[in-house]
Parts: sequence; structure tokens; C-alpha cells
Amino acid sequence: MKVGLLGGSFNPAHEGHAHVAETALARLGLDAVIWLVSPQNPLKSSHETQPLAKRMTSARQWARGPRMIVSDAETRMEARYTLDTLRILKARHPGVHFVWIMGADNLASFHRWKGWVEIMNEAPVAVVSRPWAATKARLSVAAKRFAAYRHPSASARLLPYLAPPAWVFLRGPFNFQSSTNLRGRLRSNEADGSPGSL
Repeated sequence: MKVGLLGGSFNPAHEGHAHVAETALARLGLDAVIWLVSPQNPLKSSHETQPLAKRMTSARQWARGPRMIVSDAETRMEARYTLDTLRILKARHPGVHFVWIMGADNLASFHRWKGWVEIMNEAPVAVVSRPWAATKARLSVAAKRFAAYRHPSASARLLPYLAPPAWVFLRGPFNFQSSTNLRGRLRSNEADGSPGSL
């Protein structure tokens, strides 16, 4: 099986996450994409992070179709970091070809992740273009460090079978939705007394 792993806080999930997941599913020819809802992103404040159950519900609203699976596996495995998650899943499922999926906005700051070099050496990575981040992503520390291992997007369907490090940058129509904007809109609606549905 070829399985994509889309990790995130999903605080809340939105159509931008769905765009990234669906783009990777189609372009890489994956059998499934697992939305890994993190217990708590180490790079983000816990103050604004909704409870896990609420974020799981939010992700399920956008993970459409039978090949999209929402999981709290990181909580159950007690895996705090992406590197731990990848190593555990690979050890438990040696016959599965895993691909780590991220938006270009994450690649831009990827060098801040714990063990980011090791992550690139654990699994192939698919980066999906995101608004305002494409240029930053391509000029990022990680992109430069692993420039020799970038494969053309035309060969994206081969990515799950490639030995890491290996990555592709998938361009496509931009989706401008973001969790930060959604949280800001909700706070604004609460401040002026509006019902504020998301």
C-alpha cells in the first residue's frame, strides 16, 4: 500500500487541508491519506489549541471519501514528534510505502522541526503549493539542504517507492484558507457578539 501521512493540529481543519490531502492523493496515486491529528504541536501555544476531540471532529468534516482517514494515532502511540511517528509506523507496518505530506508553508519553517534532517531520511516527502509560501518554501533551509534529492513533479507517482531522502514539490491551484485566519475570524465575531460559525 501507498499511504500519505498528513500531520497537523487541524485547529481547526479547513478546505486548505483538504486541498493538500486531495492533491497528494491524486498526484501520488496513493491508496489512502491519514490525517494525523497531533496531541499538541510543539511549535505552537497550547493556549489556543482546541481539545483533541474537537479537532478530530473538525478534521472529519473535511476528510472526504473512503480513502481519507482521520486518526489520533500520535496520541495513542504517545508520539510527540513527527520523527517518532514515522519510526513507529514504519516499524509496525513494514510493507507500507509511507509518504509524509505537507503544505509549502510548512516546508518554509521545516528546519525548526525536531529532527527535520532525520525526517527527510525516514520517508519521501510531498510538498503541496500553498499561497504566499511557494517562494519561501523553495528558498528554505530544507529545500536548499535537500536540493539534490528533489524529483520532478511529473514523476510524483514514483515517490512512494523511492528511498529517502526524496521529495517533490506539487504545484496546483492555490487554496487561500488557513487555520490562523479562521481563528481570527472567530475571535472577531465573538468580540462583536456575532454568532460566528466556522
